[in-house]
Amino acid sequence: MPDPFAAPPRQDTELDRVKARIRAMAERTVSNGCTEAEAMAAAEMVGRLLERYALTMEEIDLRESQCVQVEIPLPGRQRRPVDGCVPAIARFCDCKVWLARDEAGSRYIFFGFDTDTVLAGWLFQVISRAMAVELDAFRQRSPQLRGVRLRQASTSFQQGMAARLAERLETMHAAREAGVAAQRQAGTALFLVKHRVVDDAFRETGTRLVSGGRRQLRQDGAFRQGEAAGERVNLNRPVTGDGGGGRLT
Repeated sequence: MPDPFAAPPRQDTELDRVKARIRAMAERTVSNGCTEAEAMAAAEMVGRLLERYALTMEEIDLRESQCVQVEIPLPGRQRRPVDGCVPAIARFCDCKVWLARDEAGSRYIFFGFDTDTVLAGWLFQVISRAMAVELDAFRQRSPQLRGVRLRQASTSFQQGMAARLAERLETMHAAREAGVAAQRQAGTALFLVKHRVVDDAFRETGTRLVSGGRRQLRQDGAFRQGEAAGERVNLNRPVTGDGGGGRLT
């Protein structure tokens, strides 16, 4: 017989509702059958919900939360254009990240709170798709490039785009933490608790992270065009002014 004096279950708290809404909206992507306009609207809503999530959570919620892993399968073993953004994606989402390789193939693994890993996977897909779209546009604008020159320019363009996107994510991360700290008492202390919980949970996995090293970037004209493309990518809210049919970039 249930205890009539027991505290009610916390399954229907505001925080739980916000987390469920974030997951539902993050799943509304073009790859899951939504139109690009719908996916862009979902991107805007996720940003708003994340701020609500940060303002709603309490220390007890952080200490009771379980950390999870989200795996992003990768085609082949070669480096990908989005690689330069992955550490910034992880920091923006307060996650750990590493590249795993075995007989099953290669994959990125994001580790952190459930809501944060959902966002990390969503951002990875949005950025990967944006980089593919912008690279195709760059190649169409550069018909004079052929063979080795085209491959080199394409690499420089993607590196420039990844570098600019990573910078933007780092800036957005710092602004979000400062904004939440300003809106609520002890906001900075709350983030420190969150980071400590994730660090402790990650330590228990026994996973040892090794730096992948820094790549030499060829900052030529194609690189600078990539930086400009990275500035255009819409990470927060939908593109307007095109009747709702714009690309998710």
